[in-house]
Amino acid sequence: MLTYVGKGYTSGFVENYDRVAARLNAGEEDIELVDGPDDICTGLLCESHAHCFNEGVVQRDEAARLSVSTLLNETLAPGKRLRARPDFLAKMRLAFAAGDIRQACRGCQWIRLCDRIAASGFAGVKIGERLQTTAKPATHCSNHPMLRPKDGWFGRKL
Repeated sequence: MLTYVGKGYTSGFVENYDRVAARLNAGEEDIELVDGPDDICTGLLCESHAHCFNEGVVQRDEAARLSVSTLLNETLAPGKRLRARPDFLAKMRLAFAAGDIRQACRGCQWIRLCDRIAASGFAGVKIGERLQTTAKPATHCSNHPMLRPKDGWFGRKL
């Protein structure tokens, strides 16, 4: 959600996610934690082998819940509602960019895209706004492997 820029599994998935993003941005609803597939997954659930039910996805969801619970210093459980306010999203994006809530990213097919979005200061995100930070020279960029863009800071393959 922090790195959603309009890319996804299928055009139907993207159209649905764009609707969810618009509702969140309009303040029409909160983020509600659920156990299992959510409103974002709706477009994929009709597939014969919907990956939303795979054990790896379940494990990544749990890792995300635990790391965000730690960051917020509260136990997050299904039914918990979070408001997608600018200050909340900024806190989450800063933690994401720092690698503090990236445990769930391991094994995800979208990790390289999310790495690039985080490295860009979250340019082009569709939920909330990009981080308002001052640009740092490339020599000060993090060397954390989860934060480096796929092609390296200087366009070289890693």
